[in-house]
Amino acid sequence: MAQTFRERRDALATLGQDLVPEMIAGTVQLAALDVDLAIFDGVEIVDDLPYGPHERHLLDVYRSAAGEGTPRPVLIYVHGGGFVRGAKDSDTTPYFANLGSWAVQQGWVAVVINYRLAPQHPYPSGAQDVADAVTWVVDNIGDHGGDPSCVFLAGQSAGAMHVADYVVGHGGYGTHGRALAGAILVSCLYDVGRASHRDFHRAYWGEDTSRWGEYATLQGLIDTDLPLLLSVSEFDEPEFQEHAARLVAEWFAQRGTYPPMHYLYGQNHLTPVYGIGSPWDELGPRIAQFIGVNGVVE
Repeated sequence: MAQTFRERRDALATLGQDLVPEMIAGTVQLAALDVDLAIFDGVEIVDDLPYGPHERHLLDVYRSAAGEGTPRPVLIYVHGGGFVRGAKDSDTTPYFANLGSWAVQQGWVAVVINYRLAPQHPYPSGAQDVADAVTWVVDNIGDHGGDPSCVFLAGQSAGAMHVADYVVGHGGYGTHGRALAGAILVSCLYDVGRASHRDFHRAYWGEDTSRWGEYATLQGLIDTDLPLLLSVSEFDEPEFQEHAARLVAEWFAQRGTYPPMHYLYGQNHLTPVYGIGSPWDELGPRIAQFIGVNGVVE
């Protein structure tokens, strides 16, 4: 384990920015050593609850083992994976049990979901699955100690794009009257019409790249009055940094204020979420502050 922030930052810098297998494996190994095992104390996990008909329509609920008490804010998390891979949990790493357990330590209930993957399930399947998961949460989370009127939705990378699609109503899936308290987008692509034509992007958005501009969420996010928390990392791939910069510029040009974009120094594409509940956690305190401000139910 790196002993100082500088040593850890240098180790991440050495891994590079490109999301290649060596970088991913190195990040997983480095971050897993840092997770504070105390965050798992007193946490009860109810796993593999179905929220839809597909085999990937499963979610895990993280709640306090002490009982329900006062209804708690709810944090839903949507994992990344380039649209074509990823899962809500792992047998070999603490992800994303670290996030769910950390949320319980904050006094919340967490829900971590799986969703259908491309290419078998292209755009806008992600928004549809997020909509179905939100519906499940609103209808059922009270049984797990959560407050259905205080639901926050978070995603990273591809998961952030699914959350953004849901927030702006792409595919007609929107909130369906299910009001969110806020949304958290970690390392998201906003201007899809300018996204790189990688295989996994084509797998989700389709081979007709001339249509990708229709799937952009940039303007919808600028227009929404839903509280947002956005972030980009120092060692994110340049494409993610470019999209973050474009949102910042457009937001300021149209609204005259700086957007709620956080620059996570000493982090890469994966570590903001992998690092939740560790001594190097940069994202968790920002989420806690965001929910603390926007999670007050009148």
